[in-house]
Amino acid sequence: MAARRSRRTPHRHPGGPAFGYVLEGEMLFELEGQPPRVLKAGEAFWEPGGDVIHYSDANNRPDVRLRFVVNMLCMPGQPMLVFVEDEELEARKDRRVPRKVSGY
Repeated sequence: MAARRSRRTPHRHPGGPAFGYVLEGEMLFELEGQPPRVLKAGEAFWEPGGDVIHYSDANNRPDVRLRFVVNMLCMPGQPMLVFVEDEELEARKDRRVPRKVSGY
């Protein structure tokens, strides 16, 4: 049986961009080169596609359900989603913006 990958698994969309909208809850959203951010219901997001790694589109709160919708454009013959291997993540770690930790 193949291992199931979660939405927290880093991936990219080589065939084209993705546009989304948060319907309910809060999403922790992180793209390569941008700081992680929280998107709330009613907010939109996009991924440029191509070579950019998408690190996270996870539920930000354990007490609230997250629902979102995504429309993806994909060039014929290109995969819609490709998972990024650990070796590539290590090689590109300088492109990931660290998450700010709030202090007291």
